[in-house]
Amino acid sequence: MAQDSEKLLSILKLQPVVPVLIVDSVASAVPLARALVAGGLKAIEITMRTPAALDAVRAVAAEVEGAHVGAGTILNARDFDAAVEAGSTFIVSPGVNRSVLDAAKNSKVPLLPGAATASEVMALRDEGYKVLKFFPAEQAGGAPYLKALSSPLAGTFFCPTGSISLKNANDYLSLPNVVCVGGSWVAPRELVATGDWAGITKLAAEAAALSA
Repeated sequence: MAQDSEKLLSILKLQPVVPVLIVDSVASAVPLARALVAGGLKAIEITMRTPAALDAVRAVAAEVEGAHVGAGTILNARDFDAAVEAGSTFIVSPGVNRSVLDAAKNSKVPLLPGAATASEVMALRDEGYKVLKFFPAEQAGGAPYLKALSSPLAGTFFCPTGSISLKNANDYLSLPNVVCVGGSWVAPRELVATGDWAGITKLAAEAAALSA
């Protein structure tokens, strides 16, 4: 089946910023997610970059009321299926390949696939995708590049991720083809390491107040 764009948009439109998290310890996953939700960031992406990531998704899905947890850095069908089984409500990939696309066709959990060029966007449109991750955003041309795509590729919407911060987030959020941005600045590793959940809630609230 083609991308369930409405289901995906209903999650991405919950807030202007989707936290992109690297979770080193399952023990920190639940309080971290609760701190983000308390600050207004309910859609949370946990990247599959650490041994703890899959169990972190499972814990947040089971224990954090109000959270919509997704799995990021999904590179193949095996990881896609494992993330869905763990409770992910959306899947994010940095790019795309046939393995991931085939897994998405057989799943009710929507995929947010990555694209960095006009040709990649066109290829994903042919596959039925109209909501994409723009990655790596700053390195691939930033907000000016996405603005240039808005007219020739009208009807395609993006969640840019990659070197986005509170400082430049509004450059993207002001564009007509941007739904939200992804960012890691709302959960700095030093605050997670010290358990400063109040500090993370404050950062989340600042991000949630941005204009989408």
